[in-house]
Amino acid sequence: MSVRLMVVDDHRLLAEALASALKLRGHRVLAAAAPTAGSAELVVSRAPEVCLFGTASPAAPGVFDPIARIVQERPQVAVVVLGPVPSPRGIAAAFAAGAAGYVRHDERIEGVERAMLKARAGESAIAPQLLRGAFAELLNPAAQPDDEGRRLLRMLTPREAEVLVRVAEGEDTRLIAAGMRIAPSTARTHVQRVLMKLGVGSRLEAAALAARTGLLDRAAGNGGTPYNGYAPEPGPSSGPSASGAGAAGA
Repeated sequence: MSVRLMVVDDHRLLAEALASALKLRGHRVLAAAAPTAGSAELVVSRAPEVCLFGTASPAAPGVFDPIARIVQERPQVAVVVLGPVPSPRGIAAAFAAGAAGYVRHDERIEGVERAMLKARAGESAIAPQLLRGAFAELLNPAAQPDDEGRRLLRMLTPREAEVLVRVAEGEDTRLIAAGMRIAPSTARTHVQRVLMKLGVGSRLEAAALAARTGLLDRAAGNGGTPYNGYAPEPGPSSGPSASGAGAAGA
């Protein structure tokens, strides 16, 4: 059953990748847009049946303001939020703004499709386990809420964090190797280690996970400073020119 939809995300690569995947599955994608902050006017003008709204920071103030405007001006548009493992505040803010559903960023494409169809039918599209987890956290709040982006960043070496940023920017192995002044085989090894540590099976999945959890922004935001307190790797690639390449890639 085809759905007429739009995909918006702060990261254009992710919006276009998801849009392409849904087109291949027979859905009519009116547009793939970025960033989400300026998406309301476009969604209102195109009037899709469903809008997939990707965000890495569901608990950030004002992040769902575009949804409130969409729902106010086009109440027939069902908005489904794609976000990281959410905090109760994030889920509450999404539904308070008028969202019809919330789907985890690492959900399979079939799960996204199910959410789209339920939202279009006027049903709430949220997995029961997400609600259970949210209520459990509300009833038993952690002293310090877990920051998934920070946790994942701690798993990566400085070199791997730079590779992740470059992967998210669409660089292939050859470009990564050239930009970091390392051998292509070394670049390929770094990529494989990043995929393994993040628990994903492809570069696209790694980029999506990094963006949705805030890991990508954290890695890129570190600039030329060492990540996680690690010192740069020894060798010719850790000199000033390599640090410059890392900052440029970020």
